[in-house]
Amino acid sequence: MKFFADKMMDDISKTDPEIYKAIKKEGIRIRNGVELIPSENFVSKAVLQAYATFFTNKYSEGYPGKRYYGGNQYVDVVENLAIERAKKLFGAEHANVQPYSGSPANQAVFFALLNLGDKFMGFDLSAGGHLTHGSPVNFSGKFYNCIPYNVDKKTELLDYDIIMKQAKQNKPKMILSGLTAYPRKIDFKVFREICDEVNAYHFADIAHIAGLCATGHHQNPVPYCDVVTTTTHKTLRGPRGAMIMCKIEDRLDKENKKNLAQKIDSAVFPGLQGGPHDHVNAAKAVALKEALHPEFKKYCGQIVKNAKALADTLMDKGLELVTGGTDNHLMVIKLVNKGLTGKGKEVQNALGEAEIYVNKNTIPYEPSTPFNPSGIRLGTPAVTTRGFKESEMKVIGECIAKVIDYYTDKSIIEKVKNEILELCKGFPLYPGMDVLR
Repeated sequence: MKFFADKMMDDISKTDPEIYKAIKKEGIRIRNGVELIPSENFVSKAVLQAYATFFTNKYSEGYPGKRYYGGNQYVDVVENLAIERAKKLFGAEHANVQPYSGSPANQAVFFALLNLGDKFMGFDLSAGGHLTHGSPVNFSGKFYNCIPYNVDKKTELLDYDIIMKQAKQNKPKMILSGLTAYPRKIDFKVFREICDEVNAYHFADIAHIAGLCATGHHQNPVPYCDVVTTTTHKTLRGPRGAMIMCKIEDRLDKENKKNLAQKIDSAVFPGLQGGPHDHVNAAKAVALKEALHPEFKKYCGQIVKNAKALADTLMDKGLELVTGGTDNHLMVIKLVNKGLTGKGKEVQNALGEAEIYVNKNTIPYEPSTPFNPSGIRLGTPAVTTRGFKESEMKVIGECIAKVIDYYTDKSIIEKVKNEILELCKGFPLYPGMDVLR
């Protein structure tokens, strides 16, 4: 029997051959290549199926039981299931599953907790933070007064004593913890202690590590935070989307008529967006149920094991990593010691030619520019989903090292490509799905 998605492809192929061709080619790309971009993953067949449902047709401004449109009784069922599963998975008091993606979710938190121009502290982008953590080109840096904190220049690790000193000096209204390219564990408990010292909100962005936090492979920030945001893809292995978890009561604004949960909900709708994407929420609900299964904990453990194996192989081959390794799902290769300062984009493209997909990335105290950085970021969620284990990581690490050493040599790149193709043959993606053939 044909997989559900294949049946839909029959219609697409007739209606829009150009789009069908692009879909087909993307299927072949992911089948034949190694996805190492740490923000990417492969959802289950069940999540794919939930995404492509009748819920894409519905409009449902508002929240369960309080909609501005009729006919939402089944939308309410789906959204309530997603909410309850998120709360159970993370131990949260309140969850909002409506945000379209991670950046709007973070924006909603800013709207809920801060006034324009308020001071907050966020992780510097080049050291491992995100655009929405205070970058001057982003809303968070344009409309709010960001005091960035950085890593120690020598160890490339967060120094909590220095962050505490910064907080005492600047008295921010909010401190944002979390990561997008920091390969070590974050101590959310210590961040909360810093926030308590200066009477600031603690807001954690766990978009990258949510799956690890939910399964005990990283400290769960929910007990130590006022608000936590996460995307629902990456290590959580759901559809592209986001959610916000928070305490119900606002410990810093007890006189306000709205509690913290109400502030967050109002910031999402009607403050920032209209109706939720109900088909995405259905897929979120399925992914959250999968994450509650004991097998998901084992899967997240393998993500961490694979990352350690890949990091060790890269270092054995003479490559330098930011912080000297990894504790989570990702790592950042420093190209400086290879004489490749500012060559991150070129190395990324060379690896792509070999069917190894990574992304260029800045390194702490970047000597070049964000457009031509000196690092490569890679992670293991997608390859772990595919079934790769430590032995495959060793092969991949050796291939990466070879391409970096000879990134302008087309013959070497072609040899590595053939090696990768052979490796991938043993780990079929979405078995039985015709569009991948």
